Amino acid sequence: MPRARSRGEADRGTRRRPHDEDDRPRSRNVRGDEDERPRSRNGRGGGEEDRPRSRNLRGGDEDGRPRGRAGQGRDEGDRPRGRAPQGRDDADRLRGRDQGRDERVRGRPEDDLRSRGRDEGARRTQAGGPRPQARPEPARGREPGAVRRGGDVPPPRGPRRPPPRPPRPPLVLRLGNPRRRINIGLIGMTFILSIFAGRLIQMQGLDSKVYEAAAVGQRTHTEEIPAKRGSITDLDGHGLAVTVEARELSIDPSKVLPDKRAEVTKLLAQQLGKSEQEIAAKLARTNTRYQRLATDVDPVVASRLLQARVPALSAKKTYRRLYPAGDLAGSLIGFVGDEGDGLGGMEQAKNKLLAGRDGEQRVETGRDGLRIPMTSSQHTAPVNGQDVRLTIDRDIQWAAQESIAEQVKKAGADSGTVIVMDVRTAQIVAMANAPELDLNNWRKAPASAYINKAAADVFEPGSTNKVITAAAAIEAGEVTPGTVFRVPDRIRCADQVLRDAHAHKVETLTFRQAVAESSNVATIMAARKVGSERLYRMLKAFGFGTTPGGGVPSAEAGLLPDYKNWSGSQHCTVAYGQGVSVTALQMASVYQTIANGGVKVEPQIVAGATDASGRFVPAPPGKQTRVVSATTAKEITTMLEAAVSAEGTGLLAAIPGYRVAGKTGTANRYDAELGRYKGYTASFVGFAPADQPRLVVLSVLQNPKNGHFGGQLAAPVFKDVMTFAIKSKKIPPTGSTAPPVRTRAGQ
Repeated sequence: MPRARSRGEADRGTRRRPHDEDDRPRSRNVRGDEDERPRSRNGRGGGEEDRPRSRNLRGGDEDGRPRGRAGQGRDEGDRPRGRAPQGRDDADRLRGRDQGRDERVRGRPEDDLRSRGRDEGARRTQAGGPRPQARPEPARGREPGAVRRGGDVPPPRGPRRPPPRPPRPPLVLRLGNPRRRINIGLIGMTFILSIFAGRLIQMQGLDSKVYEAAAVGQRTHTEEIPAKRGSITDLDGHGLAVTVEARELSIDPSKVLPDKRAEVTKLLAQQLGKSEQEIAAKLARTNTRYQRLATDVDPVVASRLLQARVPALSAKKTYRRLYPAGDLAGSLIGFVGDEGDGLGGMEQAKNKLLAGRDGEQRVETGRDGLRIPMTSSQHTAPVNGQDVRLTIDRDIQWAAQESIAEQVKKAGADSGTVIVMDVRTAQIVAMANAPELDLNNWRKAPASAYINKAAADVFEPGSTNKVITAAAAIEAGEVTPGTVFRVPDRIRCADQVLRDAHAHKVETLTFRQAVAESSNVATIMAARKVGSERLYRMLKAFGFGTTPGGGVPSAEAGLLPDYKNWSGSQHCTVAYGQGVSVTALQMASVYQTIANGGVKVEPQIVAGATDASGRFVPAPPGKQTRVVSATTAKEITTMLEAAVSAEGTGLLAAIPGYRVAGKTGTANRYDAELGRYKGYTASFVGFAPADQPRLVVLSVLQNPKNGHFGGQLAAPVFKDVMTFAIKSKKIPPTGSTAPPVRTRAGQ
């Protein structure tokens, strides 16, 4: 048995001997196996000396077995457990080892080597073979098992090569403590869930009513149900303004295709009576979903358009206002705007009564606009407007408009007005203006045509105002109809010289004759007996400077300055109707007072209205006020009757078979635009029959070019209208004759 080499010899042998061939990395053949050639230290077959010897880490035992690393030689059944395989067979078997086991082998190499050395020695002893001898410790860095097994001869010594570096262990990502991560995640989830829970409590609990109301508001739609506007009729119930069923057409421009837009525009313009430019402008607004095309479309036209399948066209039931008589009492009736409200005349004055109250229907609809079945709905029925009946007589109104329109045209006047009033009730039978407003084309009319001139335009009355001066003088007892005046053709008043209409020598005239001939100088002489204060009070009593009642739309108060502010000449001019301003309605009321025996009745334009059940309720009578005594009124009537006689200025107003009382008026006209007097105002006002007055008629022409005297221009209009009115009202002549009166002094 060979002896075991000591540790020093082993070390020396190791130092002398270069690296074994097995220390070099083994190459694999094409099949992936290691080189099959037997390798030994000397290149020959192995002998006993060539057996691998393990290093005795502790110097070895007595029997020579190593106690440290395992022996280098092993039998075929031994499986190496170190870093590298110990031989070709062992290498083949180790190729399929998993990485986990190699990690464990590399973790404790010395323990594995010791155990393998002991196991190998025991197996060889049992087999009868020689005991392994201790070998010098291999060079540092050489892997265990690099020496061949059995009797392999060590390879020849060559240049020493560095040992191969062991493979680096794979990088392992070290994770933190999972419990810490879980705790952080739970805290974050708890915080987020608490936010959701708080918001949920707010929405479901605290603000639930708010969100419920908002949701209901989004799906609830209110549809307006228009009320039918009441009608305006004349005294006999003939419709002057009526309401009929119509359709409101609207369209969604975004649903009209560009290639169809021109065709749709042309069709809508033809059927609706609108310009193609207007319709095209509405269809071009494709960024909107709603464009209203028309509001007063005839149902037949609307049905025709719907059958034509115009894209996105919808129709809504509504009403439209019609004026069957066209321009009959147009400015008095007024008109209704696009929003259904009255914009002038009676339509505006009685709008609340006529309009009624719209109803509404609240339904729940979906996104497509269709009603959601089985949902609640609220329906409030509309309250239709009430009918208003005027005191206007349609036939007399027509006659008045025809007469004044013809005379305005003949005289070249700017405008004209006619008022017909019932003496006993002060109801306005006719109120005509020329030119008159055509209610069916009111949009095309000028703004000046919207004004009811009979109640709104103010003018200086002129000689028609002399009846008030006469009433004041007679009522005060200063003069009588037979009082005689020596009348020149001019008179000085302060710094002005005032004249009669015609130059004449000094004449002796009774007061009755002075009124009949409309003498300015005689009237001034009578007014000086009365005084400015009493004359001013009489003017106020007749309604000057006060807005007439009775619901007449656009009525004005006129202009009556306080007598204390009158100028020097104004103390004289007011007596014959210059320096004060009135409306035609106010002047007609003055003569109604005289014809009614001195009792002034508030003018009435509304005869009554229907109630909720449709029953007609008459309007209360106008307020009555006594202004002068019946005796004074009768004396003034005889004076006015003389003015229509052959000796007066109003002969052209005489009506055969009827006794007529009236007065002409010719006044300088104040032009507000120029700020000075320019032109004239010609007027005539009277009543008939004079002994039993029934009707008062007033006619006024503003700024006539062909003549300017009231007896010449306005008196014929009075005659035409009064004649038609008394025949229409079937007022017979009284059959009496005017009593003989003293017109001239000495008669």
